Amino acid sequence: MQEKEKGMSGHVIVCGFGILGQKIVDVLAEHNVKFIVIDSDAKVATLVKEYGHDCIEGDATRSRTLRLAGIEKAKAIAIALDDDAKNLFTVLTARDLNKNIFIAARANDEFVRNKLIEAGADYVVMPQKAASKEIADELLK
Repeated sequence: MQEKEKGMSGHVIVCGFGILGQKIVDVLAEHNVKFIVIDSDAKVATLVKEYGHDCIEGDATRSRTLRLAGIEKAKAIAIALDDDAKNLFTVLTARDLNKNIFIAARANDEFVRNKLIEAGADYVVMPQKAASKEIADELLK
């Protein structure tokens, strides 16, 4: 375990550095919130580090990876993976490791949204639904 992660507390864990994860990181950095990124892609993890952010290359669904990110002392986790099943499994694992953490997760449909809430997510966003509503609202003006 790296010393930086071991000493972190009150931080946010961002799982996945795709489009949604990048936007989350941008907002956290803008507001000077401590965070660490987890991404399974070695090239992406290297890129995150080149941006000057803390990053762990690993699988966010695994307890070991979440522990390396300091989940026991984290205040929140943003689960923004592209795979609904992995998001669900990460919610279950995160909730098991930290009963009090705030969990925000991504879902691609209403069924998965409900399952994520059942699994322990505090907030679930459906990016495609939000984007399509925003576009439709603009078209109807």
